[in-house]
Amino acid sequence: MLSYWEKQSLLQYDYIIIGSGIVGLSAAVSLKEREPLARVLVLEREVLPTGASTKNAGFACIGSLTEILADLQAMPAEVVLNLVATRRAGLQLLRRRLGDDRIGYRENGSFELIGEREEWALHRLDEVNRMLEPLFEGQPAFSPASENIATFGFAPANVKALVRNHFEGELHTGKMMRALIDLAIEKGVEIKTGCPVSRFEDLHTGVNVIVPNHVLKEEVVFAARKLLVCTNAFTRQLLPEEDVIPGRGQVLITDPVPGLRFKGIFHLEEGFYYFRELDGRVLMGGGRHLDFAGETSADFSFNDRIQHELEELLRHTILPQQPFTVADRWTGIMAFGNNKQPIVRAYTKNILLGVRMGGMGVAIGSMIGEQLANM
Repeated sequence: MLSYWEKQSLLQYDYIIIGSGIVGLSAAVSLKEREPLARVLVLEREVLPTGASTKNAGFACIGSLTEILADLQAMPAEVVLNLVATRRAGLQLLRRRLGDDRIGYRENGSFELIGEREEWALHRLDEVNRMLEPLFEGQPAFSPASENIATFGFAPANVKALVRNHFEGELHTGKMMRALIDLAIEKGVEIKTGCPVSRFEDLHTGVNVIVPNHVLKEEVVFAARKLLVCTNAFTRQLLPEEDVIPGRGQVLITDPVPGLRFKGIFHLEEGFYYFRELDGRVLMGGGRHLDFAGETSADFSFNDRIQHELEELLRHTILPQQPFTVADRWTGIMAFGNNKQPIVRAYTKNILLGVRMGGMGVAIGSMIGEQLANM
C-alpha cells in the first residue's frame, strides 16, 4: 500500500526512460542538457544493465572491410554510408561527452584478419575507400597491413593478409558505463534499479508506466509526459510486434599471456569474430554465425560449440604454439532485425522507441539517445 506522500511526490516525472544501457542513459543526459529542470527517471529491471552495454568487448568501431562489403550486397550504398556516418558521429559524441581518459579510450590499431575465403575483398579496398572518403576528410579508411602478420605472431597458414582500419579504437566498457552513470547522476537524472516494467499506457495527456511491487503486493504507477523505450534486445517482452530479435554473443578472456605480441582490436569474418588485447590478456568473442538459431536467445547461457570454436581460433590462428588458459567467460544479448537500421521512431504520441542497435551500441548508442531527446 502506497502512502499519500509517495503518491503525491515520488511518482511524477517529465520523462521516463526504460533501460539503463548506453542508449537509455545517453537519452537521459541529452534531455537534461536541453531541459536542466526536467525530472527524468530511468527504470532498470535488474541491478545492472543486463543486455550488451556492460558485456561488450569495448570496440569503438565503424565496421570492418568485409562487413561493409557484405552490407553493400544487402543495402544501397547511401544506406551503408549513413550507417557508417552514424557510428562515426556516435563515437565522437561519446568521447566528447565523457572524455577519453574516463572511458579508457585508446588507439592501438584496428585490423581485420583476411583468410583464403576473404582474399577477394582486398580487390575492392580502394572502391570502399572512395565511397567512405566524404566521412573521413578524404583520408583512406582502410590500408593493407600484411607486414604485421609475423610481428603479431598470427598463423600465416590461416591469415593471408591484414587490413588496417585508421578510424577505430578501443575503450574500457566498465569505465565507460561508470562514467555515463556518474554523468547522468551529476545532471540530476534519477535511476531506479530492480524495477521491471510490466506494461505502459499512453493516456494522450501523458503516459503511465506500471512496475509491480512484490513486497506491497500491488502495482506502482509512475506518470510522465513522455516515455522513451530503450530496451534493445528485450523490447519484444514489452512490444511483441516489433521487429527486434535477440542475438546472444559468446565471450571469453584469457589469463595474462606472457610475451603477447599484439595490441589493438581485431575483426574476422565480416565482424562475426573479434578479439583484442586487454591488460596483457586476449578477450575474444563472436561466432554467432555458427548457430544463428541457437543464439537467437535472450537466455544468458553458454553455447559449448561456439565457446570451443573461440578457443580453437586462439589456439590455431591467433596464438599458435603459445599456451594460454581461459580465465573467464560470459554472454551478452544484442538486438537485430530484418535490416541493420536501428529503430528510432514514435510508437504513439507520447511513447518513443530507440532500440535494435545491431551489435553497434557502443558506436551508435550516444547518437540514438541524442536523436530521441531531439524528438
